[in-house]
Amino acid sequence: MVNNYDIIVVGAGHAGCEAATAAANLGSKTLLITMDMNKIAQMSCNPAVGGIAKGQIVREIDALGGQMGIVSDKTAIQFRMLNRSKGPAMWSPRVQSDRIKFISAWRNTIENTPNLYMWQDTVTELILKYGTVTGVKTRMGVQFNAKCVVLTNGTFLNGLIHIGKVQIGGGRVSEPASFGITEQLVDAGFKSDRMKTGTPVRIDGRSVDFSLLEEQKGDVDFHKFSYLAEIKSELKQRSCWIANTSEEVHNALREGLDDSPLYNGQIKSIGPRYCPSIETKIVTFADKTSHQLFLEPEGETTNEYYLNGFSSSLPLQTQLKALQLVPAFKNVHIFRPGYAIEYDFFDPTQLTNSLETKHIKNLFFAGQINGTTGYEEAAGQGLIAGINAHINCHGGNPFVLHRDEAYIGVLIDDLITKGVDEPYRMFTSRAEYRILLRQDNADERLTKRSYDLGLATAYRLELLQKKEEEVNRLINFVSNFSIKADKINPFLEKMGTSKLNRGVKLIDLINRPQLDILSMANGVSALKEELDNIKDRKEEVIESADIMIKYDGYIKREKMMADKITRLEDIRIKDKFNYQEIQSLSTEARQKLSSINPETIAQASRIPGVSPNDISVLLILLGR
Repeated sequence: MVNNYDIIVVGAGHAGCEAATAAANLGSKTLLITMDMNKIAQMSCNPAVGGIAKGQIVREIDALGGQMGIVSDKTAIQFRMLNRSKGPAMWSPRVQSDRIKFISAWRNTIENTPNLYMWQDTVTELILKYGTVTGVKTRMGVQFNAKCVVLTNGTFLNGLIHIGKVQIGGGRVSEPASFGITEQLVDAGFKSDRMKTGTPVRIDGRSVDFSLLEEQKGDVDFHKFSYLAEIKSELKQRSCWIANTSEEVHNALREGLDDSPLYNGQIKSIGPRYCPSIETKIVTFADKTSHQLFLEPEGETTNEYYLNGFSSSLPLQTQLKALQLVPAFKNVHIFRPGYAIEYDFFDPTQLTNSLETKHIKNLFFAGQINGTTGYEEAAGQGLIAGINAHINCHGGNPFVLHRDEAYIGVLIDDLITKGVDEPYRMFTSRAEYRILLRQDNADERLTKRSYDLGLATAYRLELLQKKEEEVNRLINFVSNFSIKADKINPFLEKMGTSKLNRGVKLIDLINRPQLDILSMANGVSALKEELDNIKDRKEEVIESADIMIKYDGYIKREKMMADKITRLEDIRIKDKFNYQEIQSLSTEARQKLSSINPETIAQASRIPGVSPNDISVLLILLGR
C-alpha cells in the first residue's frame, strides 16, 4: 500500500469529490479518504442540484472542468429553469436527481480518474511540522504523508443529531461523527464554533393520495448543466408535487414546541435563516396560515419521497401527527423522521483567497467546515481548494476567481472577508455583477482560464470557440441585415407590436420586448436560413445571441463598473501595514484589518466595519 501522496482530501462529500478529481486531473497524486465508499457524494438533504444562484455555481463548475454538472445531468429525473419570468441574470437551472444513481455516477468518475486513489477510514489527526501539514493519521492507525491536505468534513466534526429530546452522535443518520480534528485545530490557534442544519421526513409514496396534490412537471427543452452536448439523462422523467400546510397542521406542530430542541435550549448553535425548519416558520411567520410543501421523488423508480419545506427536529409523533392533517398525507407512512444536526465549523476569515488556512501552511478547508450550506457552495469551494492544493505542490500563482468573474468568486470572497454569522447560502442578490454572471455564459467567463491552468480540456475550449463564432456571426448578421417597412409590417401587426414607418436593421426589431431571434425567423426568411446553418447547439447559440443583443447596454455598463473596481483589486496590501499602529484608522478598522490581513485594497473595502475614510487613509499611505 502506498503511503505518500501529493494531496490528501478528507471527506468524500460534494466538496471532497470536486477537490480530489480536480487535483488528480491536474496531475497531482491524490488520496481521497472517506468513512464509507458506498456513500460518495451522498445527497444528505434533498435529492436536487441547483436552484436560485446555486444553478449558476454548477454551470461555473462545469465550465471550469469540474464534475457536478456532468453527474447531475446523467442522473436527472427532472430539469427546470427557475425564474424564467425574470431577466436572464436571474435564470437558474435545477435538477431532481436519482439519489442512488448520483452516488454511483460519482464513484464511477472517481474510480476512473487517473492519479486518484481511495481509502475507507476516518481521519483522527493531522500531522503537523513547524506550522505545515505533512499528512494524516486514521482511526485504523495508518499514517499517510502528503504535501497538502484538504479538509472537507461536512457535518461530521463532533456531529450530533436531534429528534425531539433524542440525541444521537453522528454526521448523518446511521453514520458516526468524527472526533479529534476540531480539538487539534483549536489547540493550533483556530477559532471554531457550532452550526445547525436539518432535513425533512422521508415519505413512502404508496401512502400518498396524489389526486389531492398539484403536479409540477419538468421542462422539456435544451437546457441542462453541462456544456458538453453529449452529456444527457437517459432516465425516466418524474414530476414533483405541491401540498400546503394549514392552521390545523400548525396547531399540531405548536403542541410539540416544548420538546423542540430549537426552543427548549437543547440546540444552542447557529441555524439557517434562509432554509428554516417548519417549527421556525410557524413561530417566525405566526400570521401565515399556510406554507407550501414540495414532495420530491428520490429516484427514477423508488417510492421514497423527500418533503421539501418540512425540515424538522420535533419529536417523531409530533411530525407524524402534523403530516396526517395534510389531506394528501392522511394515511402517510414514513421511512424516517426529519432531524436537526449540530456540527463544528471554522471561521472562514482564517483562510486566504486560495482557501489555504492562515495558521497552517498547505492545509485547505472547503465546504460546510467553512460555515456554508448547500451541495453547490461546497462543490465550488472544493474545486478551488483542489486546484490551489495542486498549485502549492507544483508551483505557480494561486487560482483566484474575482467577484466579477464568477459566483464562486463572490462566495469565497464573502467567506474570507466577512465571515459568517449563519450558514452561508448563495443568492443572486449577493452578486453585484449579476448581468455579467449569467448561467448561459459561464463557459465564456471561465473555460479559457481553466484551460490555461490545465484543467479544462482542449475539447471544451474548442466547443467554446465554436459557440462564440456562431453567436458573433449571428449578431453580425442581424446587425447588418436591413428590413423594409412594407415587407415586415403585416408580420409585426400579427405579433402585436407597432408597425414601422421606415426601414430599420433587423437588430432593432429583435430589441423589442415582444420579439426575439426565433420569432423573427418566422417573418424573415433570410434569418431562418441563417439559423438553419447553425449545426451544433443551435438553441444555445440563439439564446446567447438574444441575451447579448437585448441586454447589451446593461452588460456594457456593468462591465465598466467592474473594471473600475478591478483597479483596486490590483493594489496589493497584504503584509504591508501594521494596522494597529495607524492611528488615523478607526478602532474597528484596525481590529478587522489586523485580523483578516486583506490581499488587496478592494478586499479591504468589503470588510464590515472598514469605512471609505479608512480606505482613503490606506491609499494615502500607499502614495495614491
